[in-house]
Amino acid sequence: MAREFQRGHKAKISDLTPGTDLYVGVQIAAPGLTFDISCFGLDADEQLSDDRYFIFFNQPKSPEESIQLLGAQSGDTESFRVTLDRIPATIHKLSFTATLDGAGQMSQVGPGYIRIVAGGEEVVRYAFTGSEFTTERAVMLGDFYLKDVWRFAAVGQGFDGGLDALLRNFGGEVAEEEEAPAAPQGAPGFAPPAQATAPPAFGAPPAPPAPQAPQPAPSFGAPPAPAPAPQQPMHAAPTIAAPLTPQAPPAPAPYGQPGHQPPPPPQPQFGQVPGQGTPPYGQPAPAPYGQPAPAPYGQPAPFGQQPPGAPQGVPQGAPAAGAGLHAALQLYKETPTGQRWTPQNKQLMRVDLTMGGAGVLARQGSMVMYQGKVDFGYKGAGFVGRAVGNATGQEMQLMRCTGRGQVFLAEEGSYLHPIELQGDAICVSAESVLAFDESLQYEVRRVEGHGIPGGALFTMQFQGTGTVIIKTHGTPVVLPVTPTTFADCNAVVAWSAASQVIVSSQVRLRRNAYPGHSGETVNLQFRGAPGNFIVVQPYEV
Repeated sequence: MAREFQRGHKAKISDLTPGTDLYVGVQIAAPGLTFDISCFGLDADEQLSDDRYFIFFNQPKSPEESIQLLGAQSGDTESFRVTLDRIPATIHKLSFTATLDGAGQMSQVGPGYIRIVAGGEEVVRYAFTGSEFTTERAVMLGDFYLKDVWRFAAVGQGFDGGLDALLRNFGGEVAEEEEAPAAPQGAPGFAPPAQATAPPAFGAPPAPPAPQAPQPAPSFGAPPAPAPAPQQPMHAAPTIAAPLTPQAPPAPAPYGQPGHQPPPPPQPQFGQVPGQGTPPYGQPAPAPYGQPAPAPYGQPAPFGQQPPGAPQGVPQGAPAAGAGLHAALQLYKETPTGQRWTPQNKQLMRVDLTMGGAGVLARQGSMVMYQGKVDFGYKGAGFVGRAVGNATGQEMQLMRCTGRGQVFLAEEGSYLHPIELQGDAICVSAESVLAFDESLQYEVRRVEGHGIPGGALFTMQFQGTGTVIIKTHGTPVVLPVTPTTFADCNAVVAWSAASQVIVSSQVRLRRNAYPGHSGETVNLQFRGAPGNFIVVQPYEV
């Protein structure tokens, strides 16, 4: 039975099917509209660094044929064959998209879906409708992404602009060509060729009943279909290419050789008489009295020592084409992605509320910016929750974020780390939690110990499917749990919930008289099977 995904849901491919030879079907339609359905093979930076892995109507397969465009069949508007174990190591994500060819917007589409079929059986389906979009002209439907293993994510994120804008978002460029003569009327370029036998030897079960009779479902092991006719109607869209390598400017002629043009004399600065104080050609200008000497050509000037009028953040002597405000701020632009949680840098996290049905719970006061229509509400713990929080020190003052928009979260410059849970659990101190998906269950957990007053410590345990954002002071280290693993309870941030934790006390009279003492009166000892871990920060709370 197929698993029904909602927007933002993720799962390991191995949890859906043991197979790696998969069929991906997309169904999307609207009256009077035409759609281009494509697959982008992206690198680790989510960029289309190799245009051969942009699979669309003009390029129906990758070089090693790990990604193939199959055409319309079994009730699907478009279909693909993906062989995960043949995808090269440079490809870290496959993004399946649908874009409008011509006028219209995504709010006009009817009920559609993206589904995965393995061995002739549908294993997962993500359904969507036009009511989830507004004026967008493209939508990112779903992703296969590599995170230690291949996983699938239901994205369903609208994108302004058409196929050209989507390609540029992934780092590609559009090469415009002269308008070609109109192609003869016939089936669109993505329609399957006429076949005398069964569809290709790979496919899906029949689609749900539709007004027209569905094609017979293909199955594994059937004879391959005959090759398509050599002549197919050409698509009218512009040819799309990968990022082009910029042509280097011609090298200037050496000094003293024919064709050499000396640079124009520098303009006098304010208060300087023209023609006076100009150094010989090729010599740097002397620095004014009390000012540092200028940096050599091509070297960035030390911070705070840029000459008057020079743009801040631009190397001194750099060509004017790379200067300016936009060039200086390019390094800090927002990081785009199709994920629900996206680190913008080490200390700033963005959550996209349009992905996933549940809201987000975040520490009060952690919102630094938001865009879109977002509602913020107080999340009370109730009388019992407040009593437990006060008694254990694990109380969290939370706000609930809902709506359609993006919220940026941070707190006191702490380093932020998204931890994705897939039905497993993790223990985190409440002080180290910044935000988490509302779909997660959380409760106060007791850590037993007999050597300290009260006989116990407490922590928060998060469990379920979703993401929790952990904050640390500095870069943490993750260590495996061994029989001799100890950690200072004020420095440990989190640990796997399956670990056995014991409080180890070292309370002694006149402890400084004992050489070799660590100076820590309470430590935590961790035990557990291989695979358990602890997270420790270089800071004591």
